[in-house]
Amino acid sequence: MNKPRGDEAGKRPGDRRPDAEPKATEAGRLAGKPGKRIRVILADDHTLVRAGIRALLEKLPTVEVVAEADDGREVLESVRTHRPDVVLMDITMPGLNGLEAADRMKKEFPEVRVIILSMHNNEEYYWRALKAGAAGYLLKKAATAELETALQRVAQGEIYLSQEISQRLVKQFPLGGIANGKSPLEQLTGRQREILQLIAEGQNTKGIAEILKVSPKTVEYHRMKLMTSLNVHDVPGLVRFALRVGLIPKEN
Repeated sequence: MNKPRGDEAGKRPGDRRPDAEPKATEAGRLAGKPGKRIRVILADDHTLVRAGIRALLEKLPTVEVVAEADDGREVLESVRTHRPDVVLMDITMPGLNGLEAADRMKKEFPEVRVIILSMHNNEEYYWRALKAGAAGYLLKKAATAELETALQRVAQGEIYLSQEISQRLVKQFPLGGIANGKSPLEQLTGRQREILQLIAEGQNTKGIAEILKVSPKTVEYHRMKLMTSLNVHDVPGLVRFALRVGLIPKEN
């Protein structure tokens, strides 16, 4: 998993020691060649937001947008089809959120770099993103100023955090404790988190079974394990937990 090392985490995004070499990723090699553009997939469930970010990307001569997606499953399918260098992805998306999609990408497509583009300015989200394998976390309000730098740094194999984040992160959290500790959400399996999100979005057992292509009994089993693991005894309690940890937006 890519995460800032203890002696580097307090530096500004993009800073590194003169003797530190970026990782030799395919994206990094491409980004360093004249005429080669960084191939990007853009994922956000809000059409207007996606259009705005795409407009910014299309102004960058070193970037090519190869596909768009509006949910986590569509992102994974697009990555299989287009094999981008970087995926620029929101966290809060229906069906499969950006953090779960990043975690799956890390396992299936380790060469693809992920930048989380989010409105969530919350330390728990930063660390969950890094643990999920993201190489960058960019606040949407900073996208206009930092987008090009973030893409280039990440494509070269570095980790990029928005300046506002990097300036305060290490002061508040010891890196070792964050890297080794697990929140209640992280103690669930990937399948359990996926089912929890779908439950919180209002899907019933049959609907979840159809989406995940499993039997209703399998969904019921995972729901029972969820309630046991979280010490929650009903579906409304699961929804409240999902809201509290950010699996679904509070406005829903």
